[in-house]
Amino acid sequence: MTTWPALGKVGVWRAASQVTPALAASLEELGYGAIWLGGSPGGDLRIVDELLAATSTLTVATGIVNIWQDDPATVGAAYNRVSDAHPGRFLLGVGAGHREATARYTKPYDALAAYLDGLDAAGVPVEGRALAALGPRVLRLAADRSAGAHPYLTTPEHTRQAREIVGAGPLLAPEQKVVVSGDIEHARKIARSTVAFYLKLTNYTANLRRLGFGDEDLSGEGSDRLVDALVALGEPETIKRRVDEHLAAGADHVNVQLLTADGEDPLPGYRALAGVLFA
Repeated sequence: MTTWPALGKVGVWRAASQVTPALAASLEELGYGAIWLGGSPGGDLRIVDELLAATSTLTVATGIVNIWQDDPATVGAAYNRVSDAHPGRFLLGVGAGHREATARYTKPYDALAAYLDGLDAAGVPVEGRALAALGPRVLRLAADRSAGAHPYLTTPEHTRQAREIVGAGPLLAPEQKVVVSGDIEHARKIARSTVAFYLKLTNYTANLRRLGFGDEDLSGEGSDRLVDALVALGEPETIKRRVDEHLAAGADHVNVQLLTADGEDPLPGYRALAGVLFA
C-alpha cells in the first residue's frame, strides 16, 4: 500500500499568494494537518520552503503545480531540495489546470502521463506526489502512478464515486469550499461569486454534468441547488457535517477552502471551524 505524508483528516486549501508563514503557523496551532497551495504556485517551490521553515508539524501540499508552466526536471529538483530539508512534510500535487488557461492544453491525459515519467526520472517517489483528478481516467492514473487524487470543486457524491474508481488504497483528498455565516443568503452570495468563475471552465462543467447537474444549474452564475452542493454554508457545525460526509464517502483527508468577503481576515473563520472539527 502506498503511503504519503501525514495530512490529518482536515486541512486548509488557499491560494499560494494568500498564504504567509504567520498564517501557516496559526493554522498548525489550531490543529489543521496540512495546507494546500492553490493558484499554480511556482515550480521552484520557494514558498513551500518558507512555510515548512515556519512550522514544525504541518504538511504542505501543492494544489497544484501546473504541468504547462514548469517542467518536471525543475519541479523534481525542487521537490528533492524541499524533502531533504523537511522529510515527510511535503506532498507535490500536480495537474493539467484549465483548458482555457493555456494555448498548450492538448491531450491532458497523455501530458500528465509524460510528466509523471519526468518526475520518475527526477527521483520524485510515487508516495510523494498526487494528481488533480476529476474524471475516471485521470483518477485511475492518480491511483496507479501517484499517492492518489486531489479532486477540486466536487461533492460528497463525487468522493464516493472516486473512491470506487481508485480503490481502497490510494489517497483521496478532496477540496471543499465553505462560508461560515449565520446568514444563509449572505453566505450564498459569497459562494456564488466564486462558483460562477468555474462555470466558464469546461473541465469543471463536464464533471458537474457527470454528477447530474444540468443546463439550469450551470447557466449564469449557477443555481441555488448547485451553489449549495458545492459550498457548505452556515455555522461551523453545519460545515462539519459536510466534511464528515466526504470522510464517510471515502475521503482520507478534506482540505477546506474558506470563502470570505473581500478583505476579510480568514483566520477567525478557520478558528471557529477548528473548534468543532477538532473538538
